[in-house]
Amino acid sequence: MTGGRPRQFDADLALEQAMDVFWRKGYEGATLPDLTAAMGINRPSLYAAFGNKEELFRKAVDKYLSGPAGHLAQALQLPTAREVVAAILKGGLHLVADSSSPRGCMIVQSALVCGDAADPLKQELAARRLSFQQAIEHRFTQALSQGDLPENSDPAALARYVCALSYGLSILAAGGATCEDLQSVIGIALETWPVGVRFEV
Repeated sequence: MTGGRPRQFDADLALEQAMDVFWRKGYEGATLPDLTAAMGINRPSLYAAFGNKEELFRKAVDKYLSGPAGHLAQALQLPTAREVVAAILKGGLHLVADSSSPRGCMIVQSALVCGDAADPLKQELAARRLSFQQAIEHRFTQALSQGDLPENSDPAALARYVCALSYGLSILAAGGATCEDLQSVIGIALETWPVGVRFEV
């Protein structure tokens, strides 16, 4: 017989439950009793499988970005800048309006209220948001070079605009805004999106 006793729980399912707790309560609001109860494991098992609370949170964020928020990375592969924006905003709408999930964005919600002890995690979340913003800027720079955006477009400013819209929609959703409310904001954004030569008739 080799190794220790096999774990008596599904680690992936347990991580999904932890993600849900962090998403609903934020990093500091999620207590260890909250987490172990949701994950169906005791504290020693949590530490053995996932490390401490900080490491568990980082793993939960990774799961969130590859799972519920996976539309963000997929959107960047679409052929036009307008389609990219539509996919980011509409995908976010479906995510935050899903009644089976917590309202709002985990990356935004978890960082809104953090004390000094959680500052490193707050900075990590800010870095993740900046990384995504830079990826959008890179995609818009490509769109500009392809004539998909007007010549006077500022890819960096447009990327900040899209991120501000995306995070703003999340905060509105967390505050109780309806799907129709959020759709109206997305509609205005897409109606006023700068059109390049690719779209000219």
